[in-house]
Amino acid sequence: MAENGICERLREVEARVLAAEARSGRPAGSVTLCAVTKTCAAAVVAEAVAAGSADVGENRVQEADGKQPEVVALGASPRWHLIGHLQSNKARRAVQLFDVIQSVDSVALATRIVRCAEELDREVIAYVQVDLAHEATKTGAQADDVPAILEVLAAGSGRVRPAGLMTVPPYFEDPEDVRRYFEGLRLLRDGVLPGGGLSMGMSHDFEVAIEEGATLVRVGSAIFGQRNQNVIA
Repeated sequence: MAENGICERLREVEARVLAAEARSGRPAGSVTLCAVTKTCAAAVVAEAVAAGSADVGENRVQEADGKQPEVVALGASPRWHLIGHLQSNKARRAVQLFDVIQSVDSVALATRIVRCAEELDREVIAYVQVDLAHEATKTGAQADDVPAILEVLAAGSGRVRPAGLMTVPPYFEDPEDVRRYFEGLRLLRDGVLPGGGLSMGMSHDFEVAIEEGATLVRVGSAIFGQRNQNVIA
């Protein structure tokens, strides 16, 4: 897809989000759209921000580290989300770079993020990534471990705010086959963090995710076109 179609495709995705909100009896604007900009050049990110993408998501700390200064130089200041796996030794840099870390998947990582946020005097929003399908190729906390992770995130000096749960479900041709995972995350959220956010749904299935209660969807290829990456968005 041509890069000059970003604005048009963004409007199309936004319209689909609005329609899914309406079908679910939810108010317009109740779902945050995070544009997944992995592998996109800084100019493309800036173009998406100019078109209205207030939130952008990156999979890797290293890529965001090199890209962010260029994006800022182009006059764009989005809210940055880390949506990919985070290694503990990169937690400090992640806290410096990202406003939202969606991939907290262990007590050890949560502890490290809280410590770094306190040392850097930096406020960070955090989501606990949950592995509901037990796929060997994906990361995420087990459901039983989520309460302990949330407790660590909430027990700091207030620099880290546990905002909700996130999941990356298996890919199915029929988005309806993913619905049970979205429902599972919602039910888990209701038990451990009532009223918390739900980051779930990507380009292929975000409408089903919204119907199941998503408050944040992560959409990449529907806005920027297909990219040769292992992570689908």
